Order: sequence, then C-alpha cells, then structure tokens
Amino acid sequence: YEEKLYKNPAVGDTYEPGSTFKLFAAAAALDLSLVRPTTRCPICSGPREIGGFEISTWNKKYYKDSTLVEILQHSDNVGITYIADQLGIDNLFAYIKKFGFGELTGIDLQEEATGNIREKDQWRPIDLATASFGQGLAVTGIQMVQAVSVFANGGKLITPKVTDAIQSENRQQKVEPDQVRQIISPKTAAQITEMMVNAVREGEARAFAPKGYAIAGKTGTAQIPVAGHYDPEKTIASFIGFAPAQDPKFVMLVRFTEPSSSPFGSETAAPTFFEIATELFNYWGIPPE
Repeated sequence: YEEKLYKNPAVGDTYEPGSTFKLFAAAAALDLSLVRPTTRCPICSGPREIGGFEISTWNKKYYKDSTLVEILQHSDNVGITYIADQLGIDNLFAYIKKFGFGELTGIDLQEEATGNIREKDQWRPIDLATASFGQGLAVTGIQMVQAVSVFANGGKLITPKVTDAIQSENRQQKVEPDQVRQIISPKTAAQITEMMVNAVREGEARAFAPKGYAIAGKTGTAQIPVAGHYDPEKTIASFIGFAPAQDPKFVMLVRFTEPSSSPFGSETAAPTFFEIATELFNYWGIPPE
C-alpha cells in the first residue's frame, strides 16, 4: 500500500501556525537586544495598513502603548508587526531558520515533512508582517514542539527522538540527540517563558488553566488558505506550551483543524491542553505550588 495512506500527522502534516508563532518573532527581537519586555508599541491604538493590506487584531480590540509582555498576552497582531519592523526581513528570516523551520527536525520517524518557508528574496513587507503572526508559512507539529522546547531548555535546540535506547541481549545503546545547539541566550529563553506564563494567567484562556501551576503557553488561531485566499470561516485552533514553567517535564501542542464549537484556540485547544496537563501532573505526582 502507498505510504501516504499511513501518514503521521504529527510529523507529516503542515499547517499555518497562527499566533503561536509570535513567540519566535518576540524571541528574535529580544535576543538581538532590539526590544525589551517593557518596550511599548506606538502603533497599537488601531489597525494598520501594509502594502495595501489591513492588519487588525483577532477581536478588533486595541491596546494603546502595549508593552511586549502585553502584546503576547493579548495576542496582538498589530503589536507583533511592530516588533517585526524592528527586526527586518533578514533578522526574522534568520531566526525562523535557527529555530528549525523549513528543514527536518531529524526525529526517528518516517515521512517527516520540512514545512514551507518561502525563500527570503521573495519576501515583501507584508510577508514580514504576516510571518510574525504565523500566516503565509507552513510548519509541522513536531517543528513547533521542537522550537518551543528551546524556551524550556534554556535556549538550546535539541533533536526530538522517539527511541530512548536500543536493547539487545547483552548491551544497551542509548539514543542521543543528533544535535544540541544554543540558538538563543538563556536570558531570552527565560524572558519568553515569563511572558508565556503571563499569557496563560492573564490571557483569554485563563479561566480554564489548572490552579496552582505555572504553565507557559500560547494560543493560536490561524485562517486556512483555500485556492489562493483565506477561508473566512474555517480555522486551525492550537495551544502550545510546557510545564511546570521553571522545571519543565513536558512540551505539548494541541491542534484542532476546523473546530466546530469555536474557531478560537483559547476556547478549544487551550482547555484540552489544560485537561491533559492536569492528568500529567497527577501521573508524575507534581503538586501545585
């Protein structure tokens, strides 16, 4: 039978990640010292126009002079495009590549896809803006998990592996990552982690979060491209994060394609993430703070 009939969506399916991708634009700007967590957005009082396209927030609410912390908390599209402006195409593209997008992670599973990041010479100003909030590019679930684990691992990018060890009759061979490399500073990783914890505690999904646990997370709601344009109704809703934030035991992505109960990640993927996280806390015997 054809291999495509047994496609593993975690490594073989690609999708536009939406607002979960804002973490990487923010991390790049912090790592290059172009902004600080307290940097304020001077253009966040309303929508903005770039190359004939209007950029607006997901809920049409605007927060004047938002800090970077608040931009991630409110998942503000306009705010993250301001951060992208400080980066420029060269820097954002370079960090997207550093985080492993557009190439195989090297996980020990068949049929891994690379995703799709268009060549840098094809980027226009509108592409810089939309990439900062995760539209106009395609990633796999395992790429997102690997990239967010950078924040959990103090700035190190580590090859994901399914196999822990290979056991034969008289010896055991430990399976090590193909690569472990520092791609952002530990300080930047810690800053993004704090912002993700704040986004969970103060963001749209805070009512669903288990009490007493510091969870670092980010919601995503991406429109689905159809025949050269975006479907006005259908979305991919997601939530990605890790916990406990200061001593992480797991990184997890929850993704729903075209959810029917709500189009938003904060109302679909986030509650599911928190339910599974609660089960994991119980499984590992991790008490509340």
